[in-house]
Amino acid sequence: MLGESKFDIFRNLEKCPKTLLFDEDASLETVEKEIRDSGLDYPLIGKPNIGERGWGVKKLENQGDLKEYLNWVRVKFLIQDFVDLPLEAGVFYHRFPGKESGMITSLSFKEMLYVEGDGQSTLRDLIYARNRAYLQRKRLEITFSEQMDKIIPNGERLELVNIGNHALGTKFIDASDLVDREMVLSFNEIADRIDGFYFGRFDLRCQSLSDLKKGNIMILELNGAGAEPAHIYEPGYSLIKGWGILLKHMTLLFKVSRANHKLGVPYMDFKTGWKKFKEIQAYNREYKK
Repeated sequence: MLGESKFDIFRNLEKCPKTLLFDEDASLETVEKEIRDSGLDYPLIGKPNIGERGWGVKKLENQGDLKEYLNWVRVKFLIQDFVDLPLEAGVFYHRFPGKESGMITSLSFKEMLYVEGDGQSTLRDLIYARNRAYLQRKRLEITFSEQMDKIIPNGERLELVNIGNHALGTKFIDASDLVDREMVLSFNEIADRIDGFYFGRFDLRCQSLSDLKKGNIMILELNGAGAEPAHIYEPGYSLIKGWGILLKHMTLLFKVSRANHKLGVPYMDFKTGWKKFKEIQAYNREYKK
């Protein structure tokens, strides 16, 4: 919850993209050599080793993008294989220590930010006409600087953001009614292989709902105690309803934590927690410059 290393988390996962860890001062030559030696190829994903809400996550299409990313990043970072699967989802799972089965309390599908052309409007017009895209206009005007005055053909769908994050304009759709026993059993097996994992959200991609239920997935992120049940961001959900869902999950977190403590897992003391909190604040200030 406080500044965990993403690389350490990925080392405990089986169904995840190949991931490389680099120091903040790694040279372009060093990074490219490790990429080649690992059998990776563009497109790739760059992300800070410790991050939040999609900050610093970027799709790297070529060497130019990689070079630009290395010039920007000021902290340890990851290079990952890009997972090109059509369905992106968030699965919130918890299980009490000693129990054979857990529960999935949230399932959300992600719709990436996009616009659709009408054959008359420029990309800028389309962005300004769509509320969700308009909120991202400053960043999009930089990303698509050479295309803003281009007329998008009728019916053509242009994806504006390829990182599934609410803060970046992604639409979250509540699909919790699709959770069934098959899906729960599949995530029981996945969670069984992660030492000490009892509560959190899997951010993943897969080919289809059928594959999701069978556990045929690629895990993009595993978020623990600090994770939210992402279906609360469904358009139209009230603030009160969202707070209620969060309170329910915080109560579950308390109960799981207490059950772990009874088995000998120590609580984090205030001094350690405060130190970690200050460290992650300093870290975030540095890489968000």
